[in-house]
Amino acid sequence: MTDVIVIGGGVAGLVAARACARLGLSVSIIEATDAVGGPVAGHDLAGLHLDSGTESFAVRGGTVAAFIEELGLTDEIVAPNPAGAWLHLPALGGKPGSVSVPLPKAGVLGIPGSPLADDVRRVVGWSGSLRAYVDRLMPVLTIGREHSLGDLVAKRMGRRVLERLVEPVASGVYTTSSRDLEIDVVAPGLNRALTTAGSLSGAVSALRDAAPAGSAIGGLRGGMSRLPAALVADLTHFGATIETGRMATALLRTGATEEPRWVVTLAEPADTPEDGAEASASAGDTSREARFVIVATQGAQALRLLAPLGEAHDALSELEWPGPTAVTLVTLVLDAPALNAHPRGTGALVGVDTPGVTAKALTHVTAKWSWVAAAAGADRHVVRLSYGRAGEPSPTERLGDDELQALALRDASAILGLELNERMLRGFARTEWRDALSPATLGAPERVAKVREVLADTPGIDVTGAWLAGTGLASVIPDALAAAGRIRQASLGL
Repeated sequence: MTDVIVIGGGVAGLVAARACARLGLSVSIIEATDAVGGPVAGHDLAGLHLDSGTESFAVRGGTVAAFIEELGLTDEIVAPNPAGAWLHLPALGGKPGSVSVPLPKAGVLGIPGSPLADDVRRVVGWSGSLRAYVDRLMPVLTIGREHSLGDLVAKRMGRRVLERLVEPVASGVYTTSSRDLEIDVVAPGLNRALTTAGSLSGAVSALRDAAPAGSAIGGLRGGMSRLPAALVADLTHFGATIETGRMATALLRTGATEEPRWVVTLAEPADTPEDGAEASASAGDTSREARFVIVATQGAQALRLLAPLGEAHDALSELEWPGPTAVTLVTLVLDAPALNAHPRGTGALVGVDTPGVTAKALTHVTAKWSWVAAAAGADRHVVRLSYGRAGEPSPTERLGDDELQALALRDASAILGLELNERMLRGFARTEWRDALSPATLGAPERVAKVREVLADTPGIDVTGAWLAGTGLASVIPDALAAAGRIRQASLGL
């Protein structure tokens, strides 16, 4: 019997598994897909090895950098081009068409610290900037806390700042409208700074002043997919096993209350229903047994596994969880010398209802990361487009590869302001994410607290992952280490 079974081979699962294995516990990882890493993955396209999912990490707190140092990859950390991103938005004043402008520098999630600054006026116009400046004159309520990021911005700075600055950033980063984002999750400290500074713009300036100098993100030379590869190498060294192509369909606790055992039922992914439906056991299912279990899957599957464990767990399914959001990433490799000028910096975030564009964001990968540009060579460029917003039907769901390729070329042309066509195309790839629960929507802290509360009363099991910890490796890695730490204490009887 294994000491620890980790269900889910994304970064959260790999980090938790490594922490357990380093302590001498026997560890087995179960992953439903044919490869570990989850969103931190790579693919080969037109002779280049590129990130197919996560391409960077937040440097705040130094947590990720410290973990990367443990893996021996510190010398491979790189900073992005500081040129920054742009915005692609509907034209101002109801005029037809769209415009592209640089994203203002001195902001937090698009909220400007200096509403009258030139780069802010270029985006929202004089009337928008003056309305945003009224924030400086408005009183701040000191009773209670604000919850909705979008509602706060609209109330204090007006509709133009909300729609033209905050919404594109919120959608690009969290795939969710800013009105549905919990402030204390996406902008920790903003509520407190608002009360202290007396204005939203003052609060933004205070947060930026308190942030360390330098780039807010980093990457790895050769791609972030090197992170899970290094984790797998460590796990192999410590004797852990990894089973891919096996989906956990059920959990059962057996044995005495003081020393429970866990039985994990497994099935081939092809035997499980699509669209997130609950999987059922069959005669061909197999099982694994362990002293402890760490659930590190995406949110929807984790809830399906946890909910049937007992009456207390039934309460989890009754919470108002947001629906999963479908996201499609499209990578294009192009021979396009005109892109050498980096016409939109490192990429662009797209405003809602911008005419002529379906994508919500574009990353000019070869402009953002010098190592990709060096690998691609002169005149060859990599761009990546993102599709899918929370609460809306997926715009790519019914598109075949040829149709999606044509759409991506049209969108890239509109966003970058250049004619790009299939004659320039040297590589195309699509990556789909279908089962992600946002960790940042309204009510998230209460939902997370409820999950933690329930699991605290259930010996031998823990849970981790972005749907609980928050978006990005800077949130995921510490949470996974904490989950492994609790399992370690349980294994020692502490």
